[in-house]
Amino acid sequence: MRNYPLKQTIKLSDKDLKSKKSASSTKPQPLPSAPDYESMSEEENVAAAAEATEQPQIMIQRVYLKDLSFESPNSPQSFTSDWKPEVGVDLNSQARQLNETTFEVVLRITITASAEEKTVYLTEVQQAGLFHIANVPKESMGQVLGAFCPNILFPYAREAIDNLVQRGSFPALMLAPVNFDALYAQSLAQQASQAETGAAETDATPDAGEPTH
Repeated sequence: MRNYPLKQTIKLSDKDLKSKKSASSTKPQPLPSAPDYESMSEEENVAAAAEATEQPQIMIQRVYLKDLSFESPNSPQSFTSDWKPEVGVDLNSQARQLNETTFEVVLRITITASAEEKTVYLTEVQQAGLFHIANVPKESMGQVLGAFCPNILFPYAREAIDNLVQRGSFPALMLAPVNFDALYAQSLAQQASQAETGAAETDATPDAGEPTH
């Protein structure tokens, strides 16, 4: 079993959030239709089947809720005061390989609403999915696991969060769509920058055997 510790963490302000149920959801694109093998010759069928086998395959096997929590540490006082909460959103995604073609991707979203330096509510959802992934180049796996799969899971996590917040007797909270491709690119850029900084610091450090002046 191999682990893919792909993590992204961002902070969103309350202006990036929407409190309307009508916020658009991100839906996976439909898969292309299968070839019409009945109208093909035997040679064409063999060639088409071989080509289909070699093409990248990404399919959703299961979407499930892995964990969720909700805390309202200052209720019922929170309901009796006129507050304008500051909402922080933390996103984190992780993926691990279960077998040759099956991967589990977990999207964790943590919402912290605070007012006057007090936590109004804290909620966290871990939305998971099992994906069949085959014939995808190694150089593209990070993009698939760190951006494509979390993008599919996000609408489910957003709905669970909105439901939890309303059941806590707070105003509806519908997160705005997130550009996971941009987040993934940003994460790669940060990792590259940190690697360069670490290499520069290593080069600047004198060897233990060298005399210092």
